[in-house]
Amino acid sequence: MEASKQPSFALWITGLPASGKSTLAAALKSQLAERGIDVAVLESDSLRKILTPHPRYDEEERDTFYRQMAYIGALLVEHGVPVIFDATANLRIYRSRAREQIRRFLEIFVDAPVSVCRARDPKGIYRQAQAGGTATVPGVQAVYEPPEAPDLIVQGDRESAETAARRVVTLLVDNGYILRN
Repeated sequence: MEASKQPSFALWITGLPASGKSTLAAALKSQLAERGIDVAVLESDSLRKILTPHPRYDEEERDTFYRQMAYIGALLVEHGVPVIFDATANLRIYRSRAREQIRRFLEIFVDAPVSVCRARDPKGIYRQAQAGGTATVPGVQAVYEPPEAPDLIVQGDRESAETAARRVVTLLVDNGYILRN
């Protein structure tokens, strides 16, 4: 079966802000493209600008946003488009709902200490939190619930994105979601 005819799948890449989720998603998208697999990356910051242009980042808004995000991902997968969710989704329930909607689903946890994430801080959210400018940063003021049984753990502070992406590709192969090269 050629790659374009394979059933699609979804990967949810979760972890603290600045843990390396987006870097992993980009490396994974590239490695899958080399195999002829075109994936849609649903990146929470980009999607949030459309779905909730004035986000409050409170529990109610997050719940609504992640329901919408999971629904969009499920629709894409149902129509043959593989999906990578690049989203913190700070509560397990958000990711569990997506897993319930999408049969071929894997959860990837990018584990990195909050100290490393604070040092990276590409969007400045940890600095804002420290200065009192925001009270909603997962892992700081808001709860972040790491997966209890992720399909794969990536060490965001010690593992290169390329190495981690290769491990994710191996996981996809091992689960029969993509063909072995």
